[in-house]
Amino acid sequence: MARIGVEESLTNVSDALKAKGFDVVMLRQENDANGCDCCVISGQDENVMGMQNAVMQGSVINADGMSADDVCQAVQSKLQQ
Repeated sequence: MARIGVEESLTNVSDALKAKGFDVVMLRQENDANGCDCCVISGQDENVMGMQNAVMQGSVINADGMSADDVCQAVQSKLQQ
């Protein structure tokens, strides 16, 4: 199953993804995204400094305003592309 990085504050999303069988990694540091097929962020501190450093090749999903189920569907959709 795919490896999904989830921002630490999104515990409900992490739990929902684990329930669907995904390998979930908590994103605590920038390097935690290495090896992830997809990452889910809260969007709260997205690009605060105006800098972007790509540390992974997979998709990034901004979970702001989304339910845990919505995020799960978005992850599955991104992985099928």
